[in-house]
Amino acid sequence: MSAAMSAVPLHYRTIAELAAALAAREVSAVELAQAVIARAAAVEPRVRAFNSADPADALAQAAASDARRAAGQARGPLDGIPIGFKDVIAVKDQPLTASSKMLANFVSPYDATVTARLKAAGAVLYGRLNCDEFAMGSSTENSAFHPTGNPWDVTRVPGGSSGGSAAALAAGEAIATLGSDTGGSIRQPAALCGVVGLKPTYGLVSRYGLIAYASSLDQIGPFTRTVEDNAIVLGAIAGHDERDSTSYRAEIPDYRRELAARRGPWKLGIPKEYFGAGLDPEIGAAVEQAIAFYKAQGCEIREVSLPHTQYCLDTYYIIATAEASSNLARYDGIRYGHRSADAKDIVDLYFKSRAEGFGAEVKRRIILGTYVLSSGYYDAYYLRAQKVRTLIRQDFLNAYKEVDALITPTSPIPAFKLGEKSDPLAMYLCDIYTIGVNLAGLPALSLPCGFTKSSLPIGVQLIGQPFKEADLLAIAQAYERGHDWKLRTPVL
Repeated sequence: MSAAMSAVPLHYRTIAELAAALAAREVSAVELAQAVIARAAAVEPRVRAFNSADPADALAQAAASDARRAAGQARGPLDGIPIGFKDVIAVKDQPLTASSKMLANFVSPYDATVTARLKAAGAVLYGRLNCDEFAMGSSTENSAFHPTGNPWDVTRVPGGSSGGSAAALAAGEAIATLGSDTGGSIRQPAALCGVVGLKPTYGLVSRYGLIAYASSLDQIGPFTRTVEDNAIVLGAIAGHDERDSTSYRAEIPDYRRELAARRGPWKLGIPKEYFGAGLDPEIGAAVEQAIAFYKAQGCEIREVSLPHTQYCLDTYYIIATAEASSNLARYDGIRYGHRSADAKDIVDLYFKSRAEGFGAEVKRRIILGTYVLSSGYYDAYYLRAQKVRTLIRQDFLNAYKEVDALITPTSPIPAFKLGEKSDPLAMYLCDIYTIGVNLAGLPALSLPCGFTKSSLPIGVQLIGQPFKEADLLAIAQAYERGHDWKLRTPVL
């Protein structure tokens, strides 16, 4: 182990570094789990990234990993690595709450596909991570349990809806985490917390075992410290799943190995619609510097146009809320979830259970979604939105006739103060640069590209072509290699 690496606490090392140390018996999985558990105990009172955790179970998983390694049966680079889960991804016999009173006492009876695959890879599954209720939000303030603080400034938001996943990683409470991304819910908190977050191509990672928000937009993806680590986790969770009807039969390469094979230079597109009014000047300057870096590395930079970008927000909040209205109809107080204690009859039970179980933002989206699906409005709103969605996707595909990937800001603003944005529309605008990717079903990644004068992280977004995550990761790593942002950690 190098002197530089030994100076880095275990809880802030990368998967790649720790896998090598575990293989060389320089550290045990139990020691690593103990380090992460101790870190969480030290900082969790301020960060509050977790909804629940079972340290004893994590230590038992780590001991099993050490036993496998001693028997010569190690399962690869993730064996013994502690990974946290957003509380919308099922882990058998662990709470599955979606950060909602509706599911406050629910324990999952089964594993999500991504969970089963990480278990098969030997990962130590540790902790249920806070999020906006049912993944609806951009700040993790909509959690029914508590808000999460940004580790760089705990008076600010970590982003959302996967804020707990991003914050736990940035704070050193996990070595990697999983989140879900419906309109930016991995990439935006990754940018605000200074970590790498990937939203894969729709269909590349199974959604089986993910609590549904908007089924045609949702996708599970990893948060990691580095691009290489992201490639490692993606390789473990990607692949076809018969239990997910939207799962795609794509060939899954060795993403980590492909990082070394793909060196560029690439043609990168700059969507002119993403650099207008509303973009914080410090973020704009940092992204421009990232573009200049790529140009200096020999990449061809072209301005492109995504002309239907102006319709993304409206289209997203019609389609996403319509699907949410349908998906959340199952929470009726009868089969599972919160049940009102004082209902007079079956109709009263249904109304009171949902009124008590859902928070304000979830109710807002259910009402909007029910409206756009209602008789007389379906064609005017939902059907028209689906047609515009097709045009938005075609904009991206047209751009890819000229370029390999697109480069944009991830968030228009840095992390804002907890409680600062009480207006729902102002909150929705936080995802203005990310929602188009979900509508088009594309892969996109956010990685750190600087800090504001107030020492808040800034993220740059790279948007790739469908199922070309290997290229996307290689483009991201080319930038990461030339900068030291990944080495910086918050003071807690």
